[in-house]
Amino acid sequence: MQVSPGEAVLVILIIIGLIGRSPILATAASMLLMLKLASLERFFPAVERRGMEMGLLFLTIAVLVPFASEKITVKDLIPLFTTLVGVVALTGGALATYLNGKGLDMLRAEPHLIVGLIVGSIIGIVFFRGIPVGPLMAAAITTLLLKFIYFVLRFFN
Repeated sequence: MQVSPGEAVLVILIIIGLIGRSPILATAASMLLMLKLASLERFFPAVERRGMEMGLLFLTIAVLVPFASEKITVKDLIPLFTTLVGVVALTGGALATYLNGKGLDMLRAEPHLIVGLIVGSIIGIVFFRGIPVGPLMAAAITTLLLKFIYFVLRFFN
């Protein structure tokens, strides 16, 4: 039995995910490898087209659970608008979601960059003891860095 290049890449990503302590990467690559080995590649376009939206849906659901379970009440929200730390937290959250939107735009326009984001995340995990934040935030930071670099290059040209 011959291993296809796509299967080999997925196995490498599984190993990198395990070594780099990134269970999400290892699990995602494993799931895709299972689909491929089960000859279910016909689902790849749907996963590619809707996967990001489904991931964002489940992430949003997870973030809203404390409201639904009443762990966060209206009383807990008041300090967000009346303290410096609360206002800065609101600003940070708004800025992060804005940047994530720009990162998503970049991933849609240039999906091949996901490889660099993943390898960069693995480097951060292994060598800097970082914690993976996911490709969306990595893409957002990449977008911000690229805008800064282009601005600086225009300034000096």
